[in-house]
Amino acid sequence: MATLARSVATLRIIGDSLVPDDVTRALGAAPSASQLKGQELHGKEGRVRTSKFGAWRLHASETSPANLDAQVAEILSKLSSDLRVWAELSAKFDVDLFCGWFMEEENEGLGVSPQTLRSLGGARNRALFGYLRRG
Repeated sequence: MATLARSVATLRIIGDSLVPDDVTRALGAAPSASQLKGQELHGKEGRVRTSKFGAWRLHASETSPANLDAQVAEILSKLSSDLRVWAELSAKFDVDLFCGWFMEEENEGLGVSPQTLRSLGGARNRALFGYLRRG
């Protein structure tokens, strides 16, 4: 099986009462993007909308070919490893790791190491995977 062509990964923390500065303090790192509930958001084409929830997102570098192990390590290396912090955040907010996997051919796949799975589980994250095929 060929390795997936490329991948993106983002740690997402979302909740109505989420204040991005509080999450930044708890995790010890600034987000790639954030928003408060009720904040005006400006789209690329000038469209304005109001955020329906608070969010804190940290993006990993895109990898080609796909390398989820490296992306998870990149994200978690920037953040607190204190499991109490993660337990508190997970109790208050939705915490997940979004993974976008892009295929260029049929039958591409990706392995994930036991260490990566333990890291995600210890931080009480759930993973969401999206497969996209070009063409």
